[in-house]
Amino acid sequence: MTHPQLISVIIPTLNEENTLGATLRRLQRQEEPFELIVVDGRSEDETRAVACSQGATVLQAPRGRASQMNRGAEAATGRVFLFLHADTLLPPDGLSTIRSALNDPDTSSGTFRLQFDDPTPLLHFYAQCTRWPWIRLCFGDRGQFAERSAFEAVGGFPEWPLFEDLELAARLHKHGGFRFLDAAVTTSARRFHRRGPLRQQLCNLYLWSHYMWGTDPERVAHLYHDPAPDPETQPYS
Repeated sequence: MTHPQLISVIIPTLNEENTLGATLRRLQRQEEPFELIVVDGRSEDETRAVACSQGATVLQAPRGRASQMNRGAEAATGRVFLFLHADTLLPPDGLSTIRSALNDPDTSSGTFRLQFDDPTPLLHFYAQCTRWPWIRLCFGDRGQFAERSAFEAVGGFPEWPLFEDLELAARLHKHGGFRFLDAAVTTSARRFHRRGPLRQQLCNLYLWSHYMWGTDPERVAHLYHDPAPDPETQPYS
């Protein structure tokens, strides 16, 4: 049964006990009605316990961000889906902003702008780039929302090991009604801390270029784990 006034917030997790709590507490301050679904990829820490303590419906799915988010969408009862990373904080009126955007009949999906929890100049510049209405920069750490009908019309997330978020945004944009919100989410810069902002961004650019060239997603994932560009195992954020 679908509840037309409900926003289903779907969060994929994998060993996120240290980040998930803050994200869920921020969600609890939202004024819009929502249901909270955490889809866990068999974490080995206390992620599921943290989710349960905040009233989330906790599901398990095979490890893989795309498959986890699709599983969450299958279980969701809202008319609107918001896919959110475990270390991304909505603005205080984030759900209301989504609702207002979708009141426009020409809008059926969209994304927020991005800011990091670190003022490093390079990260600030990268965040400012998300002000540009360019669909190929719509990574999942910005938060992605869609009406159920639009999400189902494009087939949900492609179950790729990498860049499923960019591909969903591109398909939703082609479907029509994609909107870039002025409000910004705040996401963790932890993956940039692990190897430095410049090095991480060069790795991102290397992989993103392959995606834009149409390299097979499995091959891109292999490059991600190839020691040549020295990337780490893909975090969920």
